[in-house]
Amino acid sequence: MHLSRFLRPVLFALVLPFLAGCGATHIIKGDNDPHPGVARARALPIQGIDVSRYQGHIDFAAARDSGTRFVYMKATEGADYVDPNFRGNWEAARRAGLPRGAYHFMTWCSLARDQADWFKANVPSDPDQLPPVLDLEWNHQSSCTRKFSPEDTMEKIKLMLTEMEAHTGKIPIIYTDITFHRDVLQGLYFDNGFWLRSVAAEPHTRYANRDHTFWQWTQTGTMPGVRGEVDRNSFYGTEAEWVRFLLTGCDPRIADRLQPLGKCGGLK
Repeated sequence: MHLSRFLRPVLFALVLPFLAGCGATHIIKGDNDPHPGVARARALPIQGIDVSRYQGHIDFAAARDSGTRFVYMKATEGADYVDPNFRGNWEAARRAGLPRGAYHFMTWCSLARDQADWFKANVPSDPDQLPPVLDLEWNHQSSCTRKFSPEDTMEKIKLMLTEMEAHTGKIPIIYTDITFHRDVLQGLYFDNGFWLRSVAAEPHTRYANRDHTFWQWTQTGTMPGVRGEVDRNSFYGTEAEWVRFLLTGCDPRIADRLQPLGKCGGLK
């Protein structure tokens, strides 16, 4: 397997600024309410955060220097909401040389087509961004509390995933929680990587052994550069697997399978 002659310099030029912190060996210990069930997550080498307007102003350089290796930030929700800090966070993380990606929070009372158009209108298609994330949860804290059938819900999800991939050129990652996974996603196959929320136990015990690319292991984390608490996350694998993820935009465990389809960063 090799990178094409044309894509090799392009991809390495994009990813090299993100590899400067690869030699960091210290583990960030900050968590206001640590749970013993997620102790393994703290020792994984690739640690990151996800943020929204609730974190206020973020010093991404300070977060990077403390060992943070990636950041996902809320971009859009439904068909009419943009996180007011998204654009500022997007550019600030880029200036700090911190790999960053955008996530869309799916709402179930809006048309998926409208949500896809809204995401595309508000999220840049920058080639150096991490794969986009589709956040799939039931909307318990909104006026849209209806639970649609699994069939209708999956139709919306598939359209959104397709449009996010077309816009960014990268296969989206699915973020979900235990309840939504059980109600809709469990037992279904996806070409997408998963980002699983599990703050009190190992993900495989809560998600029927679903493989995960990212693990959200606490919502009470602390981090230099971030005021107050922040969600903390870990990448599943090694330094080498992380580098391959940055180069291809795909979880290395699925990259080989998707390579013949012309996906995963143009690997040939």
